[in-house]
Amino acid sequence: MVLTSIHPINRGTNVRKVVGISLVLCGIFAAASPAARAQGSQFPLKGDDGSPVANHRVAADLASETERQPGIVILGNGDGDVTLVEFYDLNCPYCRLAAADIGEMLRSDPQLRLVLVPYPVLGIASIGAGRVELAVAKLGTPEQFYDFHRRVFAQRGTTDGPRALEIARSLGLDPKGLATLGDSDQVTHTMKNLVNLGNSLGLVATPSFIVGNVAILGYPGPHALQTIVAAAGNCSKVVC
Repeated sequence: MVLTSIHPINRGTNVRKVVGISLVLCGIFAAASPAARAQGSQFPLKGDDGSPVANHRVAADLASETERQPGIVILGNGDGDVTLVEFYDLNCPYCRLAAADIGEMLRSDPQLRLVLVPYPVLGIASIGAGRVELAVAKLGTPEQFYDFHRRVFAQRGTTDGPRALEIARSLGLDPKGLATLGDSDQVTHTMKNLVNLGNSLGLVATPSFIVGNVAILGYPGPHALQTIVAAAGNCSKVVC
């Protein structure tokens, strides 16, 4: 098994299906600036730079549906009083910034419960890396998944399937098993379900966060995100 065996789309998929799946996963999303366009926002959230942060309410059933999806990983305090859900793409520059800051939040806040949702929407490389990531979620432990997550975001440049597979192998995971599962229809189905869920939630930026029943589009910065999480713990709202 060679590292280049992990494909954005299954080996047996025809060209029309490749194009179709790529459009579903990548065609309507873009990485967001620290404060995404905030027209129609429902809460007066400000980013660390003082600009408005786009946000909207989401249906409670859709928000709760996230944690029933295969491929998600829960970290931090499983019984914590605040849950922060992050939808991210491994090639999103603002997700890279958020990864380091959220790691600090996990270390400093023993009550924080973090739900990581792979959301590979920024191109073919992200789909290939996402296949490996979802295989790591299935075959590894949450700790191994988080190590993988942090190592991807600690590096520079684009992460595609082969590069993601090499990172997973450096963690002691079996590259052959990961490549086989990553190229499977099961992972394709999981990936499409996660992206369709994000679309249903109106998450048109990466990263996007769900706190309670509020979607926050784009990365507002570490101070703003901590303020939102603290408010959720204090009064069960994103703004008290």
